[in-house]
Amino acid sequence: MVISTVLSMMAYDYPTEKLAIYLSDDAASELTYYALLEASRFAKHWLPFCRKFKVQPTSPTAYFNSSTESVGDGGSHEEFLEIKKLYDETKHRIESACEHNLVPDKVRSAHEEFSQWDSYYSKRDHDTIIKILIDRTDSEAVDIEGKVLPTLVYMAREKRPDYVHNFKAGAMNSLIRVSSAITGGKIILNVDCDMYSNNSDAIRDALCFFMDEDNGHEIGFVQFPQRFDNLTKNDLYGASLLIACKVEFHGLDSHGGVLYIGSGCFHRRETLCGMKFGEEGKIAASMMSKISKEHQLRDLKDLASCTYEKNTHWGSEVGLKYGFLVEDVITGLAIKCRGWKSVYYDPQRPAFLGLAPTTLLQALLQNRRWTEGDLQIFLSKYSPAIYGAGRISPYLILGYHRHLLCAPNSLPTLYYSLVPSVCLLSGISLFPDISSWWLVPFVYVISVKYTCSLVEFLQSGGTVKGWWNEQRMWLYKRTSSYLFAVINTAVKALGFSEAAFAITTKVSDEDNSRRYWGEVMEFGAASPMFTMISTLALLNLICFIGSGIRLAVMGPDVGYVGSMLVQVVLSGLLVLINMPVYQGMFLRKDGGRMPTSTTFTSLVLAVSACTCVAFLP
Repeated sequence: MVISTVLSMMAYDYPTEKLAIYLSDDAASELTYYALLEASRFAKHWLPFCRKFKVQPTSPTAYFNSSTESVGDGGSHEEFLEIKKLYDETKHRIESACEHNLVPDKVRSAHEEFSQWDSYYSKRDHDTIIKILIDRTDSEAVDIEGKVLPTLVYMAREKRPDYVHNFKAGAMNSLIRVSSAITGGKIILNVDCDMYSNNSDAIRDALCFFMDEDNGHEIGFVQFPQRFDNLTKNDLYGASLLIACKVEFHGLDSHGGVLYIGSGCFHRRETLCGMKFGEEGKIAASMMSKISKEHQLRDLKDLASCTYEKNTHWGSEVGLKYGFLVEDVITGLAIKCRGWKSVYYDPQRPAFLGLAPTTLLQALLQNRRWTEGDLQIFLSKYSPAIYGAGRISPYLILGYHRHLLCAPNSLPTLYYSLVPSVCLLSGISLFPDISSWWLVPFVYVISVKYTCSLVEFLQSGGTVKGWWNEQRMWLYKRTSSYLFAVINTAVKALGFSEAAFAITTKVSDEDNSRRYWGEVMEFGAASPMFTMISTLALLNLICFIGSGIRLAVMGPDVGYVGSMLVQVVLSGLLVLINMPVYQGMFLRKDGGRMPTSTTFTSLVLAVSACTCVAFLP
């Protein structure tokens, strides 16, 4: 996956002598370096092939998975088979090395750079490792057609147990410094390891904004949406964020620019180095100047050392900001507050495609980190209402708050998914009678809200079932991920814990993949978030069934067709939307069912709560 991403970036439709690819390996794995070495060899064949036949996408894995054994533009079947054979051999060597957890001795002896791992202790304790695998200034750095290859650099920054490494933000800042010394390109594109290039023209598209004669000088970064090539037809876990990408981000774009969302973003180097709009370059010469060949490696390692940032402004005034779970959002906000604008561009052919979570737990954990980080920004000195006042548009401040305040939305959602059903079981009416005019505002707001939501979703390319899945995930995220984000933030504010950066795994087994593509919701693992979701689901089911029994026993006089009809409908909708949870708890036998311990705990909690309510006066 990582190597296909690298190769897709190397094959951009852009002058290769102006292109440099950097791979930051924060685990400092010699297997990753070996894989990159294999990729550098395969690139000599892959790049000419992509140029000759205008290959799209330029990720070899994605291309061969989608290809019908023809290369188009007059390409022959033999040429297709030849390049595929080379790729399969490369892939086999990489997978074989990973399976045995060992770089082949023949390769190790032929490449002295593997000696850099002699001082390796663990992924959190090792020296800086930097190797320029392809140097575009080298006369031998050419492909099989004699054309210059892009520069390719492997970097693993130094890590020590006694030093805070600041996760992704720290890795990005090290890359900014090292790349400044080696190639110093004025534009930086950052992508996650699973977000391969799907559009060879993306660089040229971004440069059209940066080089615009009228407003290009104002643009600090160009953000492309995150798209995924492993979504099910109806987007089971709502990972596409369809409305955000197709509607909301365009709205932000009209008021000064979209948020920086961490991947698929082209930055001016100056913006990441703390420069204010309109200022002259005030970046340290050691960063932007070339380093002499004879001292290059030593100086580069200094730039990626643990101690380099000590007593500097890196992480605060310069580079990506430290101390936040969503370093991308806060960094983008800081760039805008320094006077720069951003652009959101969503081309017809997606610029990047990646991997979305394929289990419910992965999706919930990812959303918990995002919303906890957003709330962390809102409660800090960088809250847009304070930090952005007078610096960015009031409309953009409101746009930021719409995202930063997602986590507290869990509280009203929790209320509406809990209290009306419990009161229904107790015979307590919360809404106006169906014959009252006071019910009109409730009906109007609810009907308009969901009608607009459905229309927007369908206009954005979604399906009706996909919209229903998004409503389900809307409920699950707000009653689990967002709620735990609020709790974690409160606990941290009291000084009991520190925020931790959780990486979302994108690897799944064969059984999980089969259920995912069959759009069967995956539970499988025990989690407090699953306990919360299943407890609420069971509570609503018990209350709905209880109200039905009460209606059967007491007749229409109980009020379910009058004053409590809205609560009956709400409880019924909650039961309907929770059908996958009930199936996971009681009907399914596969490995993706709800864990028995979670089902038992949730059942006890729900029954206990309903029993207490039933005995209340």
